[in-house]
Amino acid sequence: MHKNRVPAGIVSALGLTQIIGYGTLYYSFSILAPGMAADLGLTLAEVFGVFSASLFIGGLSATYVGRQMDRIGAATVMTIGSVLAALTLALCAWSPSIAIFAVAIILLEISSGMVQYQAAFAALVESDPRSASRSITYLTLIGGFASTIFWPISAALSGYLSWREIYLVFAGLNLFLCMPLHYWIMRVGKTAVNVDPAVRTRETVVGAVAPHARRRGMILVSFAFALLGFTLAAILAHMVPMLGSIGLGAAAVVIGSLFGPAQVLSRLINMIFGKSLSPPALAVLSAVLIVLGVLILLATGNWLPGAVAFAICLGLGSGINSIAQGSLPLYLFGSNGYGEVTGKMAAARLAVGAGAPFVFAAAMEHIGLNFALIANACLGAISIAAFVAVAASSRMEPKIAANNT
Repeated sequence: MHKNRVPAGIVSALGLTQIIGYGTLYYSFSILAPGMAADLGLTLAEVFGVFSASLFIGGLSATYVGRQMDRIGAATVMTIGSVLAALTLALCAWSPSIAIFAVAIILLEISSGMVQYQAAFAALVESDPRSASRSITYLTLIGGFASTIFWPISAALSGYLSWREIYLVFAGLNLFLCMPLHYWIMRVGKTAVNVDPAVRTRETVVGAVAPHARRRGMILVSFAFALLGFTLAAILAHMVPMLGSIGLGAAAVVIGSLFGPAQVLSRLINMIFGKSLSPPALAVLSAVLIVLGVLILLATGNWLPGAVAFAICLGLGSGINSIAQGSLPLYLFGSNGYGEVTGKMAAARLAVGAGAPFVFAAAMEHIGLNFALIANACLGAISIAAFVAVAASSRMEPKIAANNT
């Protein structure tokens, strides 16, 4: 009866905080980076180097953050994370030296792990494990608009304010909008648990992977997501200049802009028609679409329809991949310890993905674009094989079990 119930209020609140979280802590950086470089006396490459290092260190912190979600609750971690995000944005805005700026950017990335998808997915699993997979789909649909909203907002604000002043505005958004919403979700969760001590039986999801195969399954899934994350991050970091370099000129920007809407479209399609697809099947499909996009670009070169198909396939695959990152661990390993499981996977994915832009740039320079794309497609193909192996080893459906709390 409650199988498809979705906690709409919590999903809506998290949707708003994800748009602000990704918009202020991630997407705005590429718009504001030139101003940061000029102000601090750095090259643009050096500013992005600091950002890459922060992504790597943020990835390493994901396992610890995940454990804390299991220990004190994901919504509690998100509430603390919103305050930390606001403080580090303010620190970044104040930073009088390159050293303090670098520390602030690293702290910013650590706080990102406390408020973005990894934490939001865990909060949904805590709220209602039974409907979490559907809730994750709804949430990623809303969150997919972060770049669409914050790229133009950041660009518009930069016409009137310095990057430091913009970061202070963003600090206010995290402190006065996101923090109260995360605190409300935390209070709702605690109230639900403590309302009636006589009714404290909570349903949990028991994973499809047998306990003795859990460690092997986690390694395989982490490996698959890390490889696919590398494939995607390498392309995305260079997509517009790469398309321009093969002769698409000004059209490269327009083609690149198709990626975001395609991400949202894939989540909408999955929300409406994807009920019959299991999370392992979604993971395989996301990897196939991303690799297919790379192969289309390889085959069609500067042919405009081919480049359009490449951007759309990449966006569709990326959109489904975001859903799979939340729903596949729940499906395979269950809701108990979900925060730590997803934390370990995020650590592997982010640590590997942090080096992707640099490695792909070096590959393009030394072996040429075509061979770099072939190598990238091969890594993606390995991730497909890994996800297929995961799907084959998890034929058993997850079960709902009562857990007395």
